[in-house]
Amino acid sequence: MPAPFTALHRGGAGPPLVCLHGFTDTWRTWELALPHLERRHEVLAPTLPGHAGGPPLDAEPGHDALLDAVERAMDAAGMATAHVAGNSLGGYLALRLAARGRARTVVAFAPAGGWEPADAAFTRMLQGFVARQREVRAMAPQADALVATPAGRRRATSLITERSDHIPAGLIVHQLLGVAACRDVGPMVEAALRDGYPLDAAAVDCPVRVVWGTRDRLLPLPAAAARLRHRLLPHADWVELDDVGHCPQLDVPLEAAELILGLTGA
Repeated sequence: MPAPFTALHRGGAGPPLVCLHGFTDTWRTWELALPHLERRHEVLAPTLPGHAGGPPLDAEPGHDALLDAVERAMDAAGMATAHVAGNSLGGYLALRLAARGRARTVVAFAPAGGWEPADAAFTRMLQGFVARQREVRAMAPQADALVATPAGRRRATSLITERSDHIPAGLIVHQLLGVAACRDVGPMVEAALRDGYPLDAAAVDCPVRVVWGTRDRLLPLPAAAARLRHRLLPHADWVELDDVGHCPQLDVPLEAAELILGLTGA
C-alpha cells in the first residue's frame, strides 16, 4: 500500500529551512536528504498547491499563488524568514521568496526560469509535462511491477536522476503516483507559458547558490541556465555536479545536503 500523500513535512531542530519541490512532485522528493538536514535545521517541506497532497489551487494558477501559499505555510510555522532550498520550480520559487525578503539564503537546484525568452525549448519542456502526465497515468496501475526491475526503475527515473538503485522502490512509486494525481497540470502550464518566469533579481540580497547537474535531461545546460547565469544571477555561487541529473536531492542526497548546509553555515 503506497504511503498517503500529505500536505507537508516538519522535523529537526535548529535554524529554519524550507525545502520546495518541483512541478508535479511532492515534498517527499527531499526524503533522502532530510536525515542530514534535520541534524542542523528545523525543516519545513510543504507540498505546493495543486499537487498531490497539497492544498487546492483556488486562486489563479500562477506562480504568485504558489508563492503566497508557501508564505502562508511559513507564517503558520512561525518562520518569518528561513533558509530556502528548492528544486526546479521550487528553485525558482525559492529565488522569488528571497526577492520578497523571506529567505536568509537560497540553494536552487536546477531552478526553472533560466531560459532566454526566445528559446523554443521553454515551450516544448512545459508542454511535455502534459504529455508525460498522460503517460504516467497509463502506467500508474502497474507502478509496483514497473519499479521491481532495474529497467523499470531506470524508465521511471530517467528524466530526473542518473542513479536509481539507492532510491527506495516505494519512493519511486510515490513519485509516479504523485505525477498522475497532480491536479491542474494543464492550467499551471498555461499560466507559466503566459506569464513566463519573472524575477526581480535586484531584490535578492541574500547569499545564493545555484546547483546544476551536468546530465540534467529536463533542464539541460547551458541553455536552461543562460538567463540566470549571465543576466540575473551572475554573482551567485554556481556549482556543477558531474554526472548528476535534474534532482540532485534524489540522485546524490548527501552531496545535495552538504551543498545546502555549506551555505546556511549551520
